[in-house]
Amino acid sequence: MASDSPPAADPALFDTIVNLSKRRGFAFPSAEIYGGFRSTYDYGPVGVLLLRNVKDAWWREMVQRRHDVVGLDAAILSPPAVWEASGHLESFTDPLVDCTSCKERFRLDKLEDPDTCPSCGAKGSFTEARQFNLMFSTQAGPVAGSGATAYLRPETAQGMFVDFAQVMTAARKKPPFGIAQVGKSFRNEITPGNFVFRTREFEQMEMEFFVPPDEAEEWYGYWCRERFQWYLDLGMPEDRLRLRPHDDDELSHYSSGTSDVEFLFPWGWDELEGIANRGDYDLSAHAAASGEKLDYFDQASNVRYTPHVIEPAAGVTRAAFAFLLAAYDEEEVRGETRVVLRLHPRLAPYKVAVLPLSKKPELTGPARAVFASLADRFMCDYDETQAIGRRYRRQDELGTPLCVTFDFDSVDDGAVTLRDRDTMEQERVPIEGLADVVADRLGL
Repeated sequence: MASDSPPAADPALFDTIVNLSKRRGFAFPSAEIYGGFRSTYDYGPVGVLLLRNVKDAWWREMVQRRHDVVGLDAAILSPPAVWEASGHLESFTDPLVDCTSCKERFRLDKLEDPDTCPSCGAKGSFTEARQFNLMFSTQAGPVAGSGATAYLRPETAQGMFVDFAQVMTAARKKPPFGIAQVGKSFRNEITPGNFVFRTREFEQMEMEFFVPPDEAEEWYGYWCRERFQWYLDLGMPEDRLRLRPHDDDELSHYSSGTSDVEFLFPWGWDELEGIANRGDYDLSAHAAASGEKLDYFDQASNVRYTPHVIEPAAGVTRAAFAFLLAAYDEEEVRGETRVVLRLHPRLAPYKVAVLPLSKKPELTGPARAVFASLADRFMCDYDETQAIGRRYRRQDELGTPLCVTFDFDSVDDGAVTLRDRDTMEQERVPIEGLADVVADRLGL
């Protein structure tokens, strides 16, 4: 699906986006006044809007526009029995090695050269690999040390498997149908890094699509195509995306096929989303462990079967990071460099910014009224500080598609200047009906 000659990775873009994210309020290190806490980030006023828009765009496509997918919000805390049945307590591990020279720790499967330390350059300095479980455990109970062990979920998927029968009955669905969920997951990663790409606390967008066994391969291909197209529809350039099927030695033991949607990050190709054909492994495992039936009886064919599952699983923060990287652009405008985030309108944190030409009351009062009229339908920004050119540049950096300027002529002619982010073209638009004009321009 990607072109034969994609652009090269741009390592410098990484620092550019990290700096932009902190300066403009997308994301910054958590607990920074206390020295920070490794691999945790707080999402600022603009970042929280971007994340919400990514999740809303996913939910719109996966649930709202479909009749065969319903939603779920399962608990984050679960008893050990869930994770014993799923295999996480036994096999949710990463291979860990230590460098005896510099004492740094690495995942063996992520080392480009397993004989050379990427930190200090020492050869043959690694210890034997040992398996490190990624589960976070805690105690559920009022007295420290005396409560029952519980686990923070490392993925949102298991709640959808455990609740399969109840959801199917309550929603009056039958295979093929899906259960979708967006929520926090927690993994005690050995080597978190690359900004928000790999963290110990993150959000996932997952869907489990339950199908008759003989339809699994067809649905697997369908969801691979659908999920790849979602990124394209939201403005991701095709030459920076690819759909990579896993080799046989990469497949999980339960998977008959897995493909990753990969993006060309500053460090190279890496995973945005995985689509897996999980077979009946999950439902069968939980049925055996719990003693409850997690199958389906098809009255039309008089056949009882355990559905197979196709799972598209994406990371919210990874997707948002990739959209930022793909949207970033610089161009020369009248001898100056203009930085602009060409985000799809559906993803842009603010859809429109309202800017009075000056801070004089005869402009700010009516401008705030324009803001109020638009804010009922769109997430808007309001800015009356600094020169109008600087405010335009700030909105360009935030990815705001449209700016509305209320000037001295607006008092008399009842119109405002509408500026387009990408073309910088401006036109006069009546205030009456402005919200409809904005909606039309944004395609929302």
